Amino acid sequence: MRESPPVDVIVVGAGFAGMYAIHRFRELGLNVQVFEAGSDVGGTWYWNRYPGARCDVPSLEYSFGFSEELEQEWDWPEVFSAQPDILRYANHIADKFKLREHITFNTRVISVTWDEATRGWEITTDDNETHRAPFCVMATGCLSVPNKPGIPGADTFAGLELHTGLWPHEDVDLTGKRVGIIGTGSSGVQAIPELARQAETLHVFQRTPVYTVPANRKAMRDAVQQEFKDNYRAIRDMQQSNAGGVSNFRPVKSVQRAAADTDPGAIADVPPDGQPNFRGGNNNIKDLSPAERRQRVIERGLNELLNFRDVYTDPEANDIANELFRNAVRYMVKDPETAESLCPKDYGIGCKRQVLDRDYYDTFNRDNVTLVDLEQESIREITPTGVQVGDEHYDLDVLVYATGFDAMTGALLKANVSGRGGHTLNEKWEHGPVAYLGLQMQGFPNLFTVTGPGSPSVLCNMLVAIEQHVNWIGDAITYLRDNGLATMEPTAAAETEWVAHVNEVAEGTMYTAPSCNSWYLGANIPGKPRIFMPYVGGYPRYRERCEQVVANSYEGFQFT
Repeated sequence: MRESPPVDVIVVGAGFAGMYAIHRFRELGLNVQVFEAGSDVGGTWYWNRYPGARCDVPSLEYSFGFSEELEQEWDWPEVFSAQPDILRYANHIADKFKLREHITFNTRVISVTWDEATRGWEITTDDNETHRAPFCVMATGCLSVPNKPGIPGADTFAGLELHTGLWPHEDVDLTGKRVGIIGTGSSGVQAIPELARQAETLHVFQRTPVYTVPANRKAMRDAVQQEFKDNYRAIRDMQQSNAGGVSNFRPVKSVQRAAADTDPGAIADVPPDGQPNFRGGNNNIKDLSPAERRQRVIERGLNELLNFRDVYTDPEANDIANELFRNAVRYMVKDPETAESLCPKDYGIGCKRQVLDRDYYDTFNRDNVTLVDLEQESIREITPTGVQVGDEHYDLDVLVYATGFDAMTGALLKANVSGRGGHTLNEKWEHGPVAYLGLQMQGFPNLFTVTGPGSPSVLCNMLVAIEQHVNWIGDAITYLRDNGLATMEPTAAAETEWVAHVNEVAEGTMYTAPSCNSWYLGANIPGKPRIFMPYVGGYPRYRERCEQVVANSYEGFQFT
């Protein structure tokens, strides 16, 4: 076992969190070393290269705010940009700020062990090297461990097997191929229309129908982009006050100018009040008559259902929205039986992260696409030549798994983390994740998690959440150094109280409704404890709590 020279901070992961950690920690005078399993930067956007992969946050908002120069020089091609453009953005950041010199690529961390004697972390990598640092930051991402269900016969398939979370870097030619895809979550919904355009036939094996609304598919207008650039300081402030970390800034000048060119007096593309976000708008669906509700959906589209506040907390309001959604699906999909299978009935809008689509429902009107409803007959087995569902066999050349991730905790638990006294993180989280502010765990001093369980993370604009977390961690390390302190970790009481608060604010929302089985709860992983993991109190409330903790001399933390 070879041992490398010690550094100040070891960071695991070179996605956006790891990249910003390098930049921020370097500014603070810290010596940083990052380990990344992939061959380059990008994290989620490096691995998820499947056809149709796209961000569900507007590109002008899904961007870093730490550098005004970066804001001004980067141009986005679309309102909601695709994976290749987001990966180009990540590479541009790595080049501009010379981040790669701190990253060791193609290297997987296989253990993270606390050494009480040196009061620091020992990190072992798969190249048989040991690395040491007093601080370790896990920037491993919330959606980075692909989940493949244990279907009988899965290892026998003789054709091409793919997973949306591990898509090949080289082009995959599906021309003339019989393709099957298992899963209709976010990645499945994005991939299905693209696969249908390429394949000879596409069989969609649907376990659970999904609520999905149309994504903005427009190219970015130069005038809109420039207006954002002119107002970025105000936009960043607005993000800090929005529950989902999205400003909902309206580019009024450029919109008015574009509208005047086509239809004098009109203002086109101005989003309605209560632009969709993770917590709904300010109006209530129950305040409208049935006719008014239908008219709203006709005029503004299915997205409007996300703008009603009571839909997220009132079961009756949620039922109203659910039925409006189902009626829209019945209208869009020509075959009545297929349409009915595509209608979610066992859970409501708001239970799961909202999925945005491009031509999803229209895809099921294509002659080469077949929906296989697994609620009617489950998959019996995967065979060398396809998938057996009940008594029917579907012959396939290509099988795609769009079965999601072991979310929030998967990557942390796979890292084999051991803290004080040799106690492992797997043992600590046996009954579900326990952490203080989603930043640290009692018993694991100087180990920090970026957007960990108990923080807004996946319910927020991730780049906003990442900047806030990395800044907080950097300030905490600086506090220790300036005050001659060696270690910090939460008290058991603070950790327990925070977990109770996280669950308390989730109660009464659709996220924790009895009918809701989402990856927020770990319900997609057999045997995983069913506990709500992200913080639904909203990003501003969370950020203010973090600031209050610091103002009160790091309340809830203990130091040596």
